[in-house]
Amino acid sequence: MPMDLSFYYAAVPAVILVGLAKGGMGDALSLIGLPFLALVVSPVQAAAILLPILVFMDMISLVIWRGHGDWTTLKIMLPGALFGIGLGWATSALIPANALRVVIGAVTILFCLRYFWNNFGPAAGQQRPPQGQRRPLATTWASLSGYGSFVAHAGGAPFQIYVLPLQMPPREYTGTSVRFFAILNAVKLVPYFALGQLDTQNLSTSATLLPFAPLATMAGAWCVRRMKPAIFYPFMYAMALIAAVLIAKEGLGF
Repeated sequence: MPMDLSFYYAAVPAVILVGLAKGGMGDALSLIGLPFLALVVSPVQAAAILLPILVFMDMISLVIWRGHGDWTTLKIMLPGALFGIGLGWATSALIPANALRVVIGAVTILFCLRYFWNNFGPAAGQQRPPQGQRRPLATTWASLSGYGSFVAHAGGAPFQIYVLPLQMPPREYTGTSVRFFAILNAVKLVPYFALGQLDTQNLSTSATLLPFAPLATMAGAWCVRRMKPAIFYPFMYAMALIAAVLIAKEGLGF
């Protein structure tokens, strides 16, 4: 287990950033946190160390956001997401993760830029109604979310592409996101164990970082609870845009 201070200088900020994201502050913070840890250990080991912490954070988030969430959205998205995880497990050695990062990043960047153009460009001010549920689109984006979450740690952006246009109240959106990724992370434990990534050394390292998880997660939830929709949605689209740039940048090797 890494015990030198340089490891913890990187690992503690990584856990705090991921915890803020788990509290509802946006996937970009999580994607900023992951490279911190990857500075001192390999990306594969970083993912293995963080996964048990993510599951612990998910448990805290489920308690914080109990009573919030849209079950209709979850029901139509989860089958596709589970299929995506299974596909990622089966093809993880065949499909370059960086290629998927570039595709997800590029699509999400265009999606976010369209939002900012529509809401802050020349045509700003026109009221746009929430989009309705569309099962084919939900299955497509959920599958990509599950696949991207498994092979490239980039599942948040496809989820946001489908769910953000539904224009849920902030608490319902956050509760839906928390439940969706809690289920995905729990399911991912099985293939990660099968691939030998959750060994005793990595699990011991995860345990030393757990104390930082609850405070960061609760801090993120505290911020989201105080955001009005007019602030929440531009913030979330901005977080998605930052996440997309980071995903694409990593995929391109910059």
